[in-house]
Amino acid sequence: MPTDASNRAGRGAITVLGAGIVGTCCALALQREGFSVTLIDRDTPGAGTSSGNAGLIQTGTPMPMATPGMLRKVPAMLLDPKGSLVIRWRYLPRLLPWLWRFLRQSSARRTEANARAQMRLLDHVGDAYRELVRAAGAEDMLRHKGLLFVYRGAADARDAEWEMDMFRRHGVRVDAVGADELRQMEPALNRDYTHGFHLPDCFYTVDPKHLAERLAEAFEKMGGVFRKAEATGIEMGEAGPRALRTTSGTVPVERLVLAAGVFSKKFAQELGVSVPLESARGYHLMLLDETVRINGPVLDGKRHFAVTPMSGGLRLAGMVELASLDAAPNYERAEMMLPLAQDMLPALKGAKTRPWMGHRPMIPDSLPVIERSRRHANTYFAFGHGQLGLTLGAITGLLIADLACGREPRVDLTPYRSDRF
Repeated sequence: MPTDASNRAGRGAITVLGAGIVGTCCALALQREGFSVTLIDRDTPGAGTSSGNAGLIQTGTPMPMATPGMLRKVPAMLLDPKGSLVIRWRYLPRLLPWLWRFLRQSSARRTEANARAQMRLLDHVGDAYRELVRAAGAEDMLRHKGLLFVYRGAADARDAEWEMDMFRRHGVRVDAVGADELRQMEPALNRDYTHGFHLPDCFYTVDPKHLAERLAEAFEKMGGVFRKAEATGIEMGEAGPRALRTTSGTVPVERLVLAAGVFSKKFAQELGVSVPLESARGYHLMLLDETVRINGPVLDGKRHFAVTPMSGGLRLAGMVELASLDAAPNYERAEMMLPLAQDMLPALKGAKTRPWMGHRPMIPDSLPVIERSRRHANTYFAFGHGQLGLTLGAITGLLIADLACGREPRVDLTPYRSDRF
């Protein structure tokens, strides 16, 4: 177990590129181990994609995005603009190599293997967050309410049984919930919902951006340095990266952690690593000053969207599209969740809303890259977390700290190698 950095001999300098939740957790974990850490990002910590997730820390949902039957869904992804996952036609030619790899991951065998690899990380998520959140004094940012999946009728619930069975096979607690219990758990829920599943070990944050800020504040109080600058490239030396080129000058690098989310792809290429990483553009809609209250996150299992109670209102999330990094946001995808939520929670007004879009760094098998570079001993990779960036932030930070300290990682990192493709 790590000890207070003040009681440790200095371990040298390390630079973390990317101040989303993953990079911020890496910086804090390394700082606690006695490293002199510099955290670099063009935005303030947590202000980018990490600010816009559903707030769920999904310790019990080892479900890859590619699942059996995905090939049959591709036409709908192209033709139905209201689907939970869509592909922009203009982007399809460029996406085809990634999409082919993605569809290959949808066999029953690979889905099971990828879920098993996800669960290796998810098993450690609770303890990892408790460790880092306690160190930052940010326990008030988390709520332990579980995650409630809801369905309209027995047929929809039966369709979800294969997913729940997968969760159970991997050791996840799943409790079936009937209509009466649903009313007790969430009185505001539409009575058309008659079946559900509750995952009691999941938890969530009331403000993902503020959670990252609190972790970053603790990092800086311990002597860490945050530098707001946009990285434009890497200068290489004989032993690997020796500096980052940024819009505000060159930053010397002794060791480097690449944790820049979807933007990691171009930096990884500079380091000689090609990873099939694309943007799964996630949307959310904040319902501000909403009077309807729910007790915890609720996910419509058929329509694939979640409603999460947050400090600033209710957040609706779940719409994803595959398109280029520079394509303009289509905020209609965020707005289309409002009538769905009003159907779920009939008393919702939704008078004041704020849409958002961000780039989820998605790899075809839904697994991140977490490793020490096989080309450059002074470089570590921590990117490609897809829709589980918040969930896996803390455990990724602790794993990078294990590697940087020369310890055996607490999780076998073989499934997360960059050369697995």
